[in-house]
Amino acid sequence: MTVVTRFAPSPTGFLHIGGARTALFNWLFARHHGGRFLLRIEDTDRVRSTPEAVAAIFDGLDWLGLDWDEEPTFQFARAARHAEAAHELVAKGLAYRCYCTPDELTAMREEQKAKGLPPRYNGLWRDRDPSEAPAGVAPVIRLKAPQDGETTITDSVQGAVTVANNQLDDMILLRSDGTPTYMLSVVVDDHDMGVTHVIRGDDHLTNAFRQTQLYWALGWETPVFAHIPLIHGADGAKLSKRHGALGAEAYRDMGFLPEALRNYLVRLGWAHGDDEVFTTEQAVEWFSLESIGRSPSRFDMQKLTALNGSYMRETDDDRLTALLVPRLESTLGLDIPAAGHALLRAGMAGLKERAKTLVELADLAAFYVRPRPLAIDAKAEKALDDEGRTILAALIDKLDDFSPWTRDSLENLARVMSEERGVKLGKVAQPIRAALTGSTVSPPIFEVMEVLGPDETLGRLRDAQNHS
Repeated sequence: MTVVTRFAPSPTGFLHIGGARTALFNWLFARHHGGRFLLRIEDTDRVRSTPEAVAAIFDGLDWLGLDWDEEPTFQFARAARHAEAAHELVAKGLAYRCYCTPDELTAMREEQKAKGLPPRYNGLWRDRDPSEAPAGVAPVIRLKAPQDGETTITDSVQGAVTVANNQLDDMILLRSDGTPTYMLSVVVDDHDMGVTHVIRGDDHLTNAFRQTQLYWALGWETPVFAHIPLIHGADGAKLSKRHGALGAEAYRDMGFLPEALRNYLVRLGWAHGDDEVFTTEQAVEWFSLESIGRSPSRFDMQKLTALNGSYMRETDDDRLTALLVPRLESTLGLDIPAAGHALLRAGMAGLKERAKTLVELADLAAFYVRPRPLAIDAKAEKALDDEGRTILAALIDKLDDFSPWTRDSLENLARVMSEERGVKLGKVAQPIRAALTGSTVSPPIFEVMEVLGPDETLGRLRDAQNHS
């Protein structure tokens, strides 16, 4: 059997973090088994479904590296096929037309409510002759669900879960306007797409009972169900925007690497021993449904940020530079020339050790490519007092024709200057940092001098000396 999984979002908004994890689990399971991962856009809600949301879903999956194997299926386009399945069930006596009016349904619910019963359809038209149908009432089509016994789902995460059939009423398959319901569309699409494993949030567990009954009625093999516990916030409450329930594009904008987010998401509810940090290739090799826990996982932005920092330190400098340049160009409002790219690449080793996101990295790296003369922040201004400028003047004299231009040699020069003046090294280094970066915070300043090179270093020192 070829394993086939699917991710089936509704295009009514962004690809939120819970949906991203569901997609990831489906993708990993399919890749682990050498199967297929399919994408279905459940766009039957025509009022709320938008092209912008579809594009956001595609973009989010693409950024996360979750590639799908066939052209996406759009559910609304298959409405005729869904209706066909419902009419086949009517022809076989496994579904029926219900002519209840809205007033009758309301009265039915009120009566059950008065008796303390859950509101359910009472089967009024289940066995009635259609010749009794009232004039002018467009019928819905309902499934003839089993009324006795039980429906059991052997779920790969939740285990065996059972519901008494008398707790489930005859669900609607086609509305009175002929449009299919979610339950019917999902079952028909999963069957026609050859889906073997339905991996989704456990908020769909109750749907699985009704869908299983529909599979039985249609004579189709039921897929393997795996219902994943939902993600909660770090405080244990239902995940919300304040916890990090944002779209995938928001995490990209916040400077997270897709591989770090993948690593973090797969560990929300799934485990492989004590392993915390691992490659996507390892996740594909290790992933199994049996290792998914039954308890809700907790989303912790601090842990994600720390993990992202770990990934950034291991990321190739060329790739980080390529990711950084567009951010800096947007932030600074300039086109960074090739020389600026080279500076960022040369300084990356010192930069990435101090940043946990690409946003932080851009803030740290901006001084390398800002136009001269650099803007000096308030704290750095204090280091460029009369004493600081005197130090810069002395340093400029010593740097003319200085060789070798290495961080160690430059640091030794500064140490000699500090000893000559009877001050600590920091007293010499801080005005240099202010002059070269415009800030009091930077990578090691002698590393910065080496990266900037003699001409740019001397130019910035002279700018700062003349700064007023």
